[in-house]
Amino acid sequence: MFRSAIASFLLSAHVASACDLALVLAVDVSGSVDPQEYRVQMDGLAEALRDGVVAEALLSQNAMVTLIQWTGSSRQRQTLPWTHMDTFARISAFADAIEDDQRIWRNYSTAIGEALELSIESFKDVPQCRRRVIDVSGDGRSNEGVEPKEHHMRLKRADIVVNALAIETDTSDLTAYFFEHLIIGEGAFVETAWGFKDYPAAILRKLQRETTKAAAQAPTELTVIPARLD
Repeated sequence: MFRSAIASFLLSAHVASACDLALVLAVDVSGSVDPQEYRVQMDGLAEALRDGVVAEALLSQNAMVTLIQWTGSSRQRQTLPWTHMDTFARISAFADAIEDDQRIWRNYSTAIGEALELSIESFKDVPQCRRRVIDVSGDGRSNEGVEPKEHHMRLKRADIVVNALAIETDTSDLTAYFFEHLIIGEGAFVETAWGFKDYPAAILRKLQRETTKAAAQAPTELTVIPARLD
């Protein structure tokens, strides 16, 4: 009877500590992002994490979240460590830390493949998490280092999903590029922001979709493109 009670306690403790989602937030700080646009990204991302739907989803999945700043080759850094989203206060504190996270680099190229590489490596620190997602946002195509598609086989083997937020600032159709070359995995999708002014609304839509359990079960879609803003 006593052993049975101990076993039940250990089982319940294991279930309580299980992590259903590990989420990497990979933010573009390349040369095409000016100081004001960097601020829009960080403030918008922080506010999206405070959203009730997102916060509830993170809490219910006992999620772990980290932040990576990325730009050109060899310039990718995990600036906020993996943090357990186990209370609303912890989520709010992590959002505050994102707002306070100082930009490391300026005026460098766009090495999306290396951003993926660091993101993949970072999951070694959260082996307990069932679902692993990389959230990449950016305003340009990869133009330095290994192409993001070169990591697709590795991502498939590790069962890592890559979703993307394309910040459209010209006529290069970044949304299509991210769909063809970046996203991978079951239910992977591209969200579109029509310029940095649309970023806060777009990152909110994106986080609501990828943090909920419904997102993990949704079929793969090509893109989610809102109406263009004037």
